[in-house]
Amino acid sequence: MTESMTNDLRATVKRVAVFNFGYFWVEFAVAIAIGSVALFADSVDFLEDASVNFLIAAALGWPARKRARVGMVLALLILVPALFALWTAWEKFNVPTPPEPLPLTITGLGALAVNFACAYMLVRFRNMAGSLTKAAFLSARNDAYGNVAIILAGLATLWTTSAWPDLAVGLGIALMNAGAAFEVWEAARKESLEQDGD
Repeated sequence: MTESMTNDLRATVKRVAVFNFGYFWVEFAVAIAIGSVALFADSVDFLEDASVNFLIAAALGWPARKRARVGMVLALLILVPALFALWTAWEKFNVPTPPEPLPLTITGLGALAVNFACAYMLVRFRNMAGSLTKAAFLSARNDAYGNVAIILAGLATLWTTSAWPDLAVGLGIALMNAGAAFEVWEAARKESLEQDGD
């Protein structure tokens, strides 16, 4: 990767990190206010994505072996929202009150816009710098899918006045993050083995 491309990638992941960190506060505040498992899981995911992208910006100039190790750390970081979602879901199972559907839906739409913008910025870099950029792109792409599910959960909650659509989406986001973590871990492990073989 040329120095110009590296600088372009670094600027992009920094911009993505700022977007994610900014929307974390919005989504977290709404999640607490309306008691939404899905929004809570997704807000923690925004915070994790901000951390991932800041780490990527720092690690871009490092040797391939060191980048592979960072990729493994990022895979573990991607699991954090899944664990938080499970903990929040467990609490919600005990008191299954539905969140307010309108704020849930509107906040999901905002999150979709942010993640779509981030995925669009990252798509051309997804196969460069190995597991690092794969982690950034997969996080943004998977989050956009999760946001569509949050919007649908908001509409389903409006229709059913049930807590279960929100709970189901929160758990789905947790599973999606686990799958992304596995993909990033495998890419980083492959990079590490390639370096050991050199």
